[in-house]
Amino acid sequence: MHHIEIVVPCFNEQECIRPLYNKVEEILKNIEDIKFSFLFVNDGSKDKTLLEIKSLVMDKGSDAVKYISFARNFGKESGIYAGLEKSRGDYVVLMDADLQHPPELIPDMLKAMDEGYDCCGARRVSRKGEPLIRSFFSNYFYNLFGKMTGMHLVPGGSDYRMMSRQMVEAILSLTERERFTKGIMSWVGFDTKWIDYENVERLAGKSKWSFWGLAKYAWNGFIGFATTPLRAAVYIGLITVLISIVEGIKLFVRTMKYGTSGNGFVTIVLLIFLLSGVIITILGVIGEYLARIYLELKRRPIYIAKETNIEEENIGS
Repeated sequence: MHHIEIVVPCFNEQECIRPLYNKVEEILKNIEDIKFSFLFVNDGSKDKTLLEIKSLVMDKGSDAVKYISFARNFGKESGIYAGLEKSRGDYVVLMDADLQHPPELIPDMLKAMDEGYDCCGARRVSRKGEPLIRSFFSNYFYNLFGKMTGMHLVPGGSDYRMMSRQMVEAILSLTERERFTKGIMSWVGFDTKWIDYENVERLAGKSKWSFWGLAKYAWNGFIGFATTPLRAAVYIGLITVLISIVEGIKLFVRTMKYGTSGNGFVTIVLLIFLLSGVIITILGVIGEYLARIYLELKRRPIYIAKETNIEEENIGS
């Protein structure tokens, strides 16, 4: 009998907790030779999300519903890591609470796992309910990330997926503090099957991701997996040196030929501004990598749990 554990990071999702559980229970209750349980990760919610989870625990029991509640909001990446770390299922499903990830796909995911795949992911073929500019930049990000890192992120590929225990342990073996889960999942490899689905509106509430929040998330992904920005800084520096040498030679020839270099005050000022901008940009890129190293060296925990109903002996490191 396979144990399917459903990990759900939550932030202000009080209206979604019970409908999600009921929907999954309705779909999975008739499938033979499996048992399922939920692991909710409350990421410092300010509403009644934790109370709703506790109410569900009272109704269904602590074997069916487990939870971890953070001391504050640490972000979705920390919630994903905590859920995977504390999970114990043979197969682990990672999904959002808002029902934009259709639970109806779980039986198909289970079938793919029985076929021998290590992972079955869900891929959005439409972005209903999302602004057009967000959809455009999302697609652009997937292409640019692949070119800069040499890794393949499936366009439209979501966090919603079922993974084998072996894949979960491989993901947890990467212990960086600043995490980009989609990149990590791609980096560890494993055979993955993709199932297409249509995006749907949220059950309740609104998206917690702003445009700038997604931009920061994308930037963290680049810094975490790509050394291209650092190489680009070297190339920009070399190109600037070559341009300077060429312009210096042209200036020398003009001076020797006409006896004057002309009034180059404006040109000099513009070059100073240009070079200053290039230098500051390069220093900024290098600073981002140094900041990442600094944060990693401090070895702060990825999250701090304030409350949980998971037995102490079952809690991972």
